[in-house]
Amino acid sequence: MSSRRSRHQARAVIVSALLAATVIQPVHPAHAAAASPASCSAPGYTTFGPASLTGAIVGATVLDGKAYVVTRGLKPPLLAEIDLATRKVVREFRLPDAPAAGEAEGAWATTVSGGKIYIGTYPVPDLYSFDPATGEVKHLRSFGRNGGFVWSLTTAPDGTIYAGTYPDGKVWEYVPATGAVRDFGVLAAGERYVRAVAADADNVYAGLLDKGRLVAIRRSDGSVRELAQGTTGIGAVAEHGGRVLAASGTTLLDVRKDGTDLRSVDLGGVTLDTIAFGADGTAYLASRPNGTIYRYRTGDTAPTELGTPRLGEETRRLVPDGDRLTGFAGSGGMWSMDLTTKAVTYTDLIEAGLTTGSERPQSILLEPGRRALYVGGHYSVTVRDLRTGGQRRLWVPGEPKAMVRRGGKVYAAIYPSGQIIELDPRTGRIRSLGYLGQGQQRPWDLEYDPRTDKLLVATAPLGANLKGALSVVDPDTGDKQVYVDVIPDQSLMSLSLDSARGVVYLGGDVLGGGGAPPTRTSASVAAFDLRTREVLWQVDPVPGYRTFQDVKVHDGVLYGVYKRTASWFAMDLATRTITHQGPLPGYGEIEVHRGRVFASTYFGGGNVHVLGTEAKLVATGLGDEWYTNPQLAFEPGSWDAWALVGRDLARIRLDPRCPALTVPAGVSR
Repeated sequence: MSSRRSRHQARAVIVSALLAATVIQPVHPAHAAAASPASCSAPGYTTFGPASLTGAIVGATVLDGKAYVVTRGLKPPLLAEIDLATRKVVREFRLPDAPAAGEAEGAWATTVSGGKIYIGTYPVPDLYSFDPATGEVKHLRSFGRNGGFVWSLTTAPDGTIYAGTYPDGKVWEYVPATGAVRDFGVLAAGERYVRAVAADADNVYAGLLDKGRLVAIRRSDGSVRELAQGTTGIGAVAEHGGRVLAASGTTLLDVRKDGTDLRSVDLGGVTLDTIAFGADGTAYLASRPNGTIYRYRTGDTAPTELGTPRLGEETRRLVPDGDRLTGFAGSGGMWSMDLTTKAVTYTDLIEAGLTTGSERPQSILLEPGRRALYVGGHYSVTVRDLRTGGQRRLWVPGEPKAMVRRGGKVYAAIYPSGQIIELDPRTGRIRSLGYLGQGQQRPWDLEYDPRTDKLLVATAPLGANLKGALSVVDPDTGDKQVYVDVIPDQSLMSLSLDSARGVVYLGGDVLGGGGAPPTRTSASVAAFDLRTREVLWQVDPVPGYRTFQDVKVHDGVLYGVYKRTASWFAMDLATRTITHQGPLPGYGEIEVHRGRVFASTYFGGGNVHVLGTEAKLVATGLGDEWYTNPQLAFEPGSWDAWALVGRDLARIRLDPRCPALTVPAGVSR
């Protein structure tokens, strides 16, 4: 279970800052100072401006010497036009709200047809057009309800546009000249994601993420043929000439368009973000987790490495043009590679003029002594000096889903790579401890065990896989023991450490990575002995409740919050029986502070409750703007906690002795 390969990766991956260490001017409170812990007077909270600023992008495309990128996490999203000659942002446009309820936050999918840019958004699955000649942005139609995605767009030679969507798992056809729409029905029973599409004059080629199938849809009659079955989900597709390429995990599928001559090419342990063909039939592959670019032609036994524009990046799009390859990085960058010399020019889009905005944060951590606060964003950690009000935005290789402190260093569990990193706040330097591997790319929880001097990580797999893992990581060497399927056929959403007893308690999810039929009906809690590395016991606290969001042990009692059936319970560990339980307006994380157990939840307006014999409301109206889960960072010796009000960083009073703090309507929107 130990990944020896991670030692090499820990040395090779990210050893320097790779950071945007731009010092931002100090921010000032937007409200009067919060009440002292002994006071219950209003307002009881102080806001400090955006918790995390971002220039991250999702969709990107190129037309007539200009690049067009769509921001990630901003409401509404921003479409930016970049002059490829000067590498500067020249125009920006907001995507208007669609007629349907809900606001878009980004657009994974972009394509070009008839001199216009077409954009597919999320979490409202809508299609927009942008006319560069007039500057008009137009909403065209919706492909579903709020909560859906247009994951992919492509254009056939005649200008017809095809979209792959979630959660219906469909391919849709849109004809720009007439506005006519057609869907091709269910491509595979139970499929939710059409993650990638490509098209030629006769067929649409679709990659199914849940079922791992590459299919061809005949444009004339909608008939569907399977071209290949992958070992895991299909995440990228491209076509050229008589062949189709598709990425399935660490394998590249190369097949003729009639389904014959299937070749499976080992990618050497990496996966692919995107594939693009040059005019001569050479395919260019962008990989993760390292961000390395490869070249491939049918007949090659393995791809040829070209270089790594920026270590640890994800690539949204590749655009080959003769001897030059242009790429767009998810963190908010654009690069060009000279294919002859392999020299790379990298441009930070914020420095190029992209307007930043406030994003939904991933995680929060307060430094002991209240000197600094860390907020995890998309490919960034914002470090705030609480003494001066100054802040720095540091680049990190992904989304820090959870952070802990050990000595003078911060450790973060990163999605989507499953990488563990060490951040030195003094220098901004990053050291990689390597990747968890074993398919464990979605970290949900992270704790530090001072007794053993180890990091503990709870993870879920990606895609149609039920088996999560508990990982024990040495923060000095990067050595890992990854205990896959520690709760059988469940991913892990949470862990809680009892360091004195050497036991970690795990909260499961029967749905795993999603897309595979569950074999269990109820989420389990398990006690894992860190000395013997064995499960001591496993129980299902509430039959039929399938997903934990968080568990926390305090004073012999295990507290749990369920995700899909928003509720809480308290379980006596000695008898493993529930003593108290009840509903919650949403779900989120649990924090123990000064002997009290707090649950911070969203999707109910943003609330904090104290859990005991009942759930007592202590704050409401904080908003639903966390990206991962609502978290609290308490200040030692007080009832004040750092959290969010809307997307603003806030210090809020959570004194159980006071009436519930209420943020006025509109403040947290």
